[in-house]
Order: sequence, then structure tokens, then C-alpha cells
Amino acid sequence: IRKEIGRLDDVKIALVGDLANGRTVRSLATSLTQFNNVKFYFVAPDVVKMKDDIKDMLTAKGIEWEEATDLMAVAADVDVLYQTRIQKERFANPADYEAARGKYIIDREVMAALPRTSVVMHPLPRVDEITVDVDDDPRAGYFRQA
Repeated sequence: IRKEIGRLDDVKIALVGDLANGRTVRSLATSLTQFNNVKFYFVAPDVVKMKDDIKDMLTAKGIEWEEATDLMAVAADVDVLYQTRIQKERFANPADYEAARGKYIIDREVMAALPRTSVVMHPLPRVDEITVDVDDDPRAGYFRQA
């Protein structure tokens, strides 16, 4: 994040996708508590929302967070859009996976809402949660971060 936007303080970050099972988003949320004035937006389908332990930890440390459902509105307000894939292997019920899959996709429309100084990151591998036509956008930082 520091390489991409030049700072770790005063950052608004959206964590998007499988927030319940994704190790990277849980670690990132915990790590960013070491910096000042960080705000989190959690954007996830109901079945994979951020777990309470992380939300409780952020609240206890006085860090602002909110759950959101409108990816376009969140994208317009963040410095970092950190997308994760919906992990099919984590679902016991295939219907739950199908309900969650494809709900939040970063495409050119989302990129149009994202500020020019922001960055899109992803721990990879990607499935379909970021469309390939976004790859050539200079704000697409996921291959640089790999």
C-alpha cells in the first residue's frame, strides 16, 4: 500500500469479497491498526462477512469501520480497494457459494468511480472478481504487488 499510494496513515480501505475466510484481509485489517486515521469498509455477501473478532478488535482500538453493500459508493470514497475471491472450497453448501459468487466485481464501471489516486489490490489468484479489461488501468496494482 505504501508503495502504491505513498502512505499508511490517513487511509480509507475497502476490503471486498470473502472476508470471513480470507486470511489476507484479516491480517491486513489487524496490521493496519498500527497506523493513524485508517478507516475500513467491509463489502461482502452476507455469508462471508467480516467476522466479529476483527470488528470487535477495531472497535476496541477506536478504529472506524463500516459494513457496506454499495461497491460503487464505497469505491468513490477509498484510497485502496482490496478485492478477494469468493473461495468455493470454503462452502459446504453449493447454494451459498452461488449466492455469494459474482456479487461484487471490479470492472470498468467501478474503476470510473474510483479516484485517480487510488489503487486496486488483490492477493491473487483471481477468478472473475476483477474483469481483465481493468488490468491495463494504472490503478490496477495487483500484478505489481505479486
